[in-house]
Amino acid sequence: MHDLRAIRSDPAALDAAMARRSIAPQADAILRADFALREHQKAEQDHNAQTRSYSTDIALAARRGDLDAVEKTKVLAQRHKESAPDYQAQGIDLEDRRSKLLDGIPNILDTTVPDGVDETGNIELHRNGTPAQSNVARQHFELGEALSLMDFEAAARLSGSRFVVLRGALARLERALGQWMLDQHITHNGYTEIAPPYLVNAASLYGTGQLPKFEEDLFRTGDKYLIPTAEVPLTNLVAGQIIAEPIDPLRFTALTPSFRSEAGSAGRDTRGMLRQHQFHKVEMVSVTRPEDSDAEHERMTACAEAILTALGLTWRRMFLCAGDTGFSAAKTYDLEVWLPGQQAWREISSCSNCHAFQARRMNTRFKRGKETVFVHTLNGSGVAVGRALIAVMETHQQGDGAVIIPEPLLPYMGGVSRLDGSKLAPA
Repeated sequence: MHDLRAIRSDPAALDAAMARRSIAPQADAILRADFALREHQKAEQDHNAQTRSYSTDIALAARRGDLDAVEKTKVLAQRHKESAPDYQAQGIDLEDRRSKLLDGIPNILDTTVPDGVDETGNIELHRNGTPAQSNVARQHFELGEALSLMDFEAAARLSGSRFVVLRGALARLERALGQWMLDQHITHNGYTEIAPPYLVNAASLYGTGQLPKFEEDLFRTGDKYLIPTAEVPLTNLVAGQIIAEPIDPLRFTALTPSFRSEAGSAGRDTRGMLRQHQFHKVEMVSVTRPEDSDAEHERMTACAEAILTALGLTWRRMFLCAGDTGFSAAKTYDLEVWLPGQQAWREISSCSNCHAFQARRMNTRFKRGKETVFVHTLNGSGVAVGRALIAVMETHQQGDGAVIIPEPLLPYMGGVSRLDGSKLAPA
């Protein structure tokens, strides 16, 4: 959501901001819709004022005993009423038209975001490790199926494409990853664990920017939606609130399933677990004062990086360019992990500073003296569990197809230190 007063005062600034995202000018259409609504509101106010004036004239004439004036004024008042359009219905339509225009406009990019039209314009800031070059490394699904621990055929019979059944120690490894990552963020990174609902209403999805623009990417059941990410319920914990000025950021984390229709990904990543309709993710959300959000963005991203380093993975931080930054984000860092089986970098975490964009949609502010100020919201994957599983399998695979369990996960694995089919070597 955008500040309409700012658009009225400087429409060129909005169009310049949209041009960075390769979006056509928007200000003129918004201002025309805004003008039409304001003119309508003025006409309704003038009509109501005239109605009140007739009522006053009728009352004064009645007190004077001038019955002829009373009747004449009643006739005029009735004509005035009958000539009026349906102000309420027209007002709803005009306001809806303006809202749709505003709701479809993405966030204003931070001034530090690099220019670029797509992912080719993203900038690598730093990396950890050296990508392993191999002609024999297997992809995760080859490893999982060879170990008889990853079953896509069973999942297809149960649910269709883009699902997987994990068995035995691999299922436990996925659970271990999620639990360990959650514990890291709670114990070491200062996040408060939340167990949120997995079904949310439309208002919550509007607040974080998934609705109305990305409805086709969601799974709907009745009047509720399955969460596409825990960002939605975590961020909306403060929706509609005026909170005390947060000296320290509010930090929330959750391990939840995420549900996505992947409507725009037909034919992409059809093999394996990279792009699923259902996957688990550890999410981080922060709510800060505007002056603190840049530092919080760096801190949040570093928390996700520490997870990847502890798992022995090779990763890099990418600064997303203007054309690749998401709808609600003002600034985004993607963390990409090297997958030896694919011989490619793949996104495993995305950490975004949304500035006040979501706060305006949620109407979330804090008190600063006598004023109220919109908060800044941030979100990041800490990290995607399924993709972490893929990265662990491909990075720590052995020549015989076994997979070594990273040391931090051993306490969660019940004595299992490697995956090698039916024979599980103890720690």
